[in-house]
Amino acid sequence: MIRQEFDRIDPKRRNHIDHKKKQFADPTFKQHEYLHRLNLYDVPPTAEITLEQFEQWAIDRLRILAELETCSFRNKTPVETTTHMTPLLQTYLPLSSTSSSSVGVRDDRLRKERQKDHYSHFILRLAFSSTEDLRRRFARVESTLFRLRFQSDDAGERQKFVESLNMDWEKVSEDERRELGPHLLNATPGLRRQDIDDGAWFKVDFETVPELVESRRVYLKKGKAYVPVKEQMSMILAEFGARLEKGLELTARALPRLDEDDRLTPILNHLSKNFATPDSHLSDADTALPNGVSINASSIDTLSQNFPLCMRNLHMTLRKNSHLKHFGRLQYTLFLKGLGLTMEDCLVFWRHSFKTKTDDEFAKDYRYNIRHAYGDVGGDAIRRGRGYSPFSCQKILTEHPPGSGESHGCPYRHFGVDNLTTLLQVTGVGDRDVLRGVREDVEKKRYHIACNRVFEWAHRGEIKRAKDEGCWGAEESDTIVHPNTYFRR
Repeated sequence: MIRQEFDRIDPKRRNHIDHKKKQFADPTFKQHEYLHRLNLYDVPPTAEITLEQFEQWAIDRLRILAELETCSFRNKTPVETTTHMTPLLQTYLPLSSTSSSSVGVRDDRLRKERQKDHYSHFILRLAFSSTEDLRRRFARVESTLFRLRFQSDDAGERQKFVESLNMDWEKVSEDERRELGPHLLNATPGLRRQDIDDGAWFKVDFETVPELVESRRVYLKKGKAYVPVKEQMSMILAEFGARLEKGLELTARALPRLDEDDRLTPILNHLSKNFATPDSHLSDADTALPNGVSINASSIDTLSQNFPLCMRNLHMTLRKNSHLKHFGRLQYTLFLKGLGLTMEDCLVFWRHSFKTKTDDEFAKDYRYNIRHAYGDVGGDAIRRGRGYSPFSCQKILTEHPPGSGESHGCPYRHFGVDNLTTLLQVTGVGDRDVLRGVREDVEKKRYHIACNRVFEWAHRGEIKRAKDEGCWGAEESDTIVHPNTYFRR
């Protein structure tokens, strides 16, 4: 007897969908209404734009994000960052307040500005969702941009925007506020007794406001942080970051669907490859050696005392093991090339360094790679470009992390704290305050600041002399973001 399943739908009664009709049906796009200047980018855009707008809007936003990352690398203060970014934002990504128009949100200019901001964010979200590192960098600079706009927004409009979010924040009752009054007063810097009685307070999980917890600006009790209304920005930023990270993960899962679109994929690939700070590229000034300094195969041992820690570590490992693995050789070769070492001297240096190898082994396994790095062999593009450019700090930090037995990369990022401290002490950095500062910088992932801290300590005498003579300008005070700049300076 055949078993009958009564929960199955009769095939004759099924709704048959004509996929051809569905594919070519008229789409129903939603035209967004931008009631507020600020945006948490929860809802993706759905209206049509041209391919030219798609690319140009993304490039304009990318300029802004790259400049924000540059300000971070140069350790600019919030005031300096705002001063530097304001004219750039007005040029490439203007976003006016609603009060700037006599007709409010109905103004076509405001709608176009907010539409460009909305679409460009999601275009770059597509471009930078492919890897974890790109997602992390994108989330960091987008949060910085949101903070900048939140702080500059009109107070009334900002409050309306916050109220429109319907955040799930627990409000502290008056009884609890009076009971915890002394604790709130002591734990919140700059707070007056009147602020406790008059201002609103919110109770949130302490993980949502890491900035306030880190700087000890809130009172903690049973896993809850008591946040005054004046610190509302930290809660909004935390919510913005959490939603963005979740959105980036969802976008990463959907990316394979775009592989078949030959219109958008080349643009997105180009955008992701060009997500670099302007300072990450080597200029001619960075390749110029100080007066009286010449570089050849025999002088590298002496000059290595002034190399940045990443290159110093490679040189010490090379002298110890008489060998470096591929990415270590490539990173060090390009650094020496950037210093002005000729290809002939570079071949001599590596041949003497690999003293355990025979001439045949060196010629077979290593000689071609060195010539290829200099552009002496390889395809036309390699020859025209004179080989590869020296790696910037950004490239060293983000690409090809070292594995077992490898020595390339950035010690400040890729070493454990104990191993990093030992390496610094071996290279002559013994000051406890400097080592403690480096440890704090590394814990906060401020690798550039840690490297510059060591540079300023190691060359404190020369820096003081240069300042006394008036030849230490603003350019020399910028944060170093390239190994060759470290050596030249």
